Amino acid sequence: MHVIMAKDKLGTTIPLTERIRLGVQKALRKLAEESALKGETLVVKIDGEVKDMPAKDLLHTLPQ
Repeated sequence: MHVIMAKDKLGTTIPLTERIRLGVQKALRKLAEESALKGETLVVKIDGEVKDMPAKDLLHTLPQ
C-alpha cells in the first residue's frame, strides 16, 4: 500500500488522507457555526439514531 503525502502551509509533510479529514472537519464546523447564527437545526446520526439537533448545541460537541 502506498501512502500519498501532502504538505501543509508550513511545509510539514502529512498524509493526504489526514489533510482531507482535517478539511472535512473544518467544513463541518463552519456549517454548524453558520447554521447556529441563523437558529437552524442540523440532521445528525448519534448512536445509530437520526435526529434534528439545534446547530448551537452541536457546536459544543465539535472540535475547534
